[in-house]
Amino acid sequence: MRVVVLAGGLGGSRLARGLAETIDPTELTIVGNVGDDVEILGLHVSPDLDTILYTLTGRLDETKGWGRAGESWNALESVAELGGESWFRLGDLDLGVHLVRTEALRRDEPLSAVTARIARAFGFEPALLPATDERVRTWLATPAGELPFQEWFVARRHRDEVEGVRFEGADDARPAPGLLESLETADLIAIAPSNPFVSIGPILAVAGIREALEARSVPAVAVSPLIAGKAVRGPAARMLARLGGGTGPQQVTDCYKDLIDALVIDEADADEETAIRTIVTRTLMDDADGRRRVAEAVLESAAALR
Repeated sequence: MRVVVLAGGLGGSRLARGLAETIDPTELTIVGNVGDDVEILGLHVSPDLDTILYTLTGRLDETKGWGRAGESWNALESVAELGGESWFRLGDLDLGVHLVRTEALRRDEPLSAVTARIARAFGFEPALLPATDERVRTWLATPAGELPFQEWFVARRHRDEVEGVRFEGADDARPAPGLLESLETADLIAIAPSNPFVSIGPILAVAGIREALEARSVPAVAVSPLIAGKAVRGPAARMLARLGGGTGPQQVTDCYKDLIDALVIDEADADEETAIRTIVTRTLMDDADGRRRVAEAVLESAAALR
């Protein structure tokens, strides 16, 4: 079965790993969000792509939910000592990835190509595609003014309420090579339990991707990022309450109007009504059993929709 999953953040990487552990990983294509990308100390950092790479190859620091396991911080400590930009936590192992990526991009190698090269070096089996090779950046409208994503999320710890979201560059961006073809030839399209506004939103904003999902001829299934109206981590619940009018499965469904045929929800939300088919399971993916359980729910729901 050929599966394409749209993914961002830790929830996205965990579903992607669950799918890779359940089906032939070479039949899986993961589309990663690049709206979070940021330039730090002259380096191009792709946090969501790296979280996917680290999670699926056993390199993620599972305790923190970001960065590399066994990380050290010597370079960042030196940066701080010299008065440099140290608010964004870059570990020594992580820096190696950013150095290779940045050097390749400066040689005009596309982001998709250097991502594939890093993935091969890590023994990563699925296909990993950025949503686009071009520059797309997420900006948040807040009471403190318009903020770039990483300043809002990391530096200010997403304490500012969000009044609106925009994706700079998305209208003119083209999908990464092979992305639309993967969607057209898939047997199933999945949307991970990622924040609909700032993790999946930047992917769908790239010209042509939303239209490809709307024109799909195969099932599309999303996994809710909320359990009993709360996010496992991060600001998804607050954003849904403010921008979507609530924190139930229906509000998640509304974020993907015309893009999905079913929604996987947690047992805690089993009594909630939605306008589309729901599949109920335990959606917390904090171990291998949890990842496989949610991945199987996605796959089984797709089979039922055919």
